[in-house]
Amino acid sequence: MKPFSKLRPTAWDGLVVLCVAALAIALALFQWRTGPSQGLTAVVSVDGTEIDRVSLEDAAGEKTYQAGAYTLTVEYAAGSARVRTSNCPTQDCVHTGVVSRGGQSIVCLPARIVIRLEGGAPAPDAVDAVLG
Repeated sequence: MKPFSKLRPTAWDGLVVLCVAALAIALALFQWRTGPSQGLTAVVSVDGTEIDRVSLEDAAGEKTYQAGAYTLTVEYAAGSARVRTSNCPTQDCVHTGVVSRGGQSIVCLPARIVIRLEGGAPAPDAVDAVLG
């Protein structure tokens, strides 16, 4: 059999490899510069509709949220949030305690209020993924 001459790399192949490598490096630098440097934010939603957004960088104080017949008093501190009081029957939102990392949430099912933390740096021992 006669060897096929088009199977050897050409200058255009090298140019494509260099472009892909440059693009990969540029995206890595962009991700590194704009990574998880945003501050921690508490997002409060009722029935899936966002009603409040509180920056926890230097937050201090309390806010009251009402949904239906239920009232929650949420206490914000620098870098954390917790439900201090609630008149819901199960008190699961109060027993959740303090949340202080992005991705954590407090849920009050009877009131349909969710307090979700977004942003912030991930914990050094945080789990990347859970399968199964």
